[in-house]
Amino acid sequence: MKKFLAAAIAGLGLAVTATAVSAQAPATLAQVKSRNILNCGSNTGLAGFGVPDAQGNWVGLDVDYCRAVAAAIFNDPAKVKFIPLSAKDRFTALQSGEVDLLVRNSTWTMSRDTSLGLLFTGVNYYDGQGFMVRKKLGVTSALQLSGASVCTQQGTTTELNLADFFRANNLKYEVVAFASSDETVKAYDAGRCDAFTTDASGLYAERLKLTAPDDHMVLPEIISKEPLGPSVRNTDAQWFNLVKWVHYAMLNAEELGVTKANVDEMLKSPNPEIKRLLGVEGKFGEGIGLTADWAYRIIKLVGNYGESFEKNVGQGSLLKIARGQNGLWTKGGLQYAPPVR
Repeated sequence: MKKFLAAAIAGLGLAVTATAVSAQAPATLAQVKSRNILNCGSNTGLAGFGVPDAQGNWVGLDVDYCRAVAAAIFNDPAKVKFIPLSAKDRFTALQSGEVDLLVRNSTWTMSRDTSLGLLFTGVNYYDGQGFMVRKKLGVTSALQLSGASVCTQQGTTTELNLADFFRANNLKYEVVAFASSDETVKAYDAGRCDAFTTDASGLYAERLKLTAPDDHMVLPEIISKEPLGPSVRNTDAQWFNLVKWVHYAMLNAEELGVTKANVDEMLKSPNPEIKRLLGVEGKFGEGIGLTADWAYRIIKLVGNYGESFEKNVGQGSLLKIARGQNGLWTKGGLQYAPPVR
C-alpha cells in the first residue's frame, strides 16, 4: 500500500511539474509577435505551391496560406520568413521549433497525426498520387507498367503507395529512390527510370522542369488519397485554431462572394454571415488571440481561397489544374468550412 501511495504521489508530482513547464512555455502566437515575423516551413521549390519567382519572391498556393496567417496577425503578408525544407527534414524542423507551421504539400495520415507530436489543421489541397511517363513508351495506363523502373522520393507516402499499388496488382517493378525532389526529377529527365511518381499536382508542376515537357504525359490512374495540409505542434491549442481558421476564413469568403477587390464594399453588406466574417459584428477574433478584423485582413491582403487557387495552380497559372475535388462543396467539391458564428 505504501509503495502504491509513493508511486501515486511521484506520478502526481511529475504531472504537476509537466503542467507547470507547459504553463510557463510561451505561446506560439506570442513568440511570433515578439519576433515580428512568421517562420513558415516551405517546399524547396514546387511550381504552383511554393517556389521563389524570378525576383526571389516566394509564390504559390502554400505560400499564400503562410502570407494569410501573417496578414491575420500583423496586417502585413510580407512578414513571413520562408524556410525551405526537404521531405526528410520537414517534420523535425516543426517539432524542434525551427518553424512555426509547416505548409509544404504534406499528406495528412494517421501515423503522422498520432506519433509525431503534430496536428494537421485541415486540407488546403485534395490530391492523389499518379504516374508520368514518356509518350514514346506507348503506355496509357499505370497497369501497363509491369517490369518498369520508377523514380520516387525517399521518406514520403509516395514510396509506400508505390509498393502497395504494384503489390496489389501483382506487378513487378524496380524502385529508384532519391533523397530530394530535384534529384528525382533530374534522374527521370535523364532517362534513369521509365516512370516518375508523386502527387498528381506535383507531376503537373515538375513536368514544367523537364527538358521537353510535351514529350511526357500524366497517366489517368490516381492510386491514393493525398489530403495535403498545414501542420503545427500539438502543444498549443490557440495556435492550432488560428492556423485552422485562416483556411476556413478564405473558404467562407469565397462561398459568400467576398473577394480581394470587393471586401471594402462588403463591409456594408446586410448579410449577417459576412458581417461576422469581416468583424463588423461580434468579436470572433478574440478566440484565436486576434482582433475582430482578422479575416478582413486576410481577404484584403491575400484574397479568398478561389482567388489563390486560380492564380497559383488553376486556369490563371501555367499548371491549369481544374478545381475538381478542390471546388467548394456548393459546386460539387470537397472544400467545406464551418461558419463564423
